[in-house]
Amino acid sequence: MNSRTMRVFAWLAAGLGGLLLLIFYALMGAYVYLAPDLPTANQMRSVEMQIPLRVYTRSGQLIAQIGEQRRVPVQYEEIPQLVREAFIAAEDDRFFQHSGVDYAGVLRALIVDVTTGDFSQGASTITMQAARNMFLNSEKTLRRKLQEVFLTYRMENEFTKEQILNTYLNVIFFGQRSYGVAAAAEVYFGKALGELSVAEAATLAGLPQAPSRYNPVTSPER
Repeated sequence: MNSRTMRVFAWLAAGLGGLLLLIFYALMGAYVYLAPDLPTANQMRSVEMQIPLRVYTRSGQLIAQIGEQRRVPVQYEEIPQLVREAFIAAEDDRFFQHSGVDYAGVLRALIVDVTTGDFSQGASTITMQAARNMFLNSEKTLRRKLQEVFLTYRMENEFTKEQILNTYLNVIFFGQRSYGVAAAAEVYFGKALGELSVAEAATLAGLPQAPSRYNPVTSPER
């Protein structure tokens, strides 16, 4: 390698290093600016989910639910392994390996989007979706996306993977006004979580990507 080539490589390395340093300081500045608006760990732990008023017969049979959202909160231990694995396979197969943001998934989605040209691939992890659905909104802005990333890392530092997965499975939207996997199992199949078949669990796991498009009630053929 001659001296000219070495100088070019040195210049490129210096430029890349400067760019990375600039990005780092930009992210630090964004965090300092946005952090006060993010929920603290204590606030995240104390948040209450909206639960509909349930009306039962004298014999204990549910006859009505009153409220905008259908939700049946469940603990992690109440969710069968089959159901948990179905969602991990469909939404975030490296959930237990990454630290909130799956950079390998981001790169894979970017490659697919560029090569296909339809830009339909997302790279949101289960933690990012839990953060967005629980504490943020769905605005497609840089500010909201940065809030999501910062909150994702805060959740990963404050909670276990099992707690995060449990939060996700309790807040995600499934269509038909149902929020959370237990409510979705009741709405679409009239079953408790422990009664779901492999096919039913897989159907529910595919719904969060497009609740209206893959809704078993309105689009059974899909």
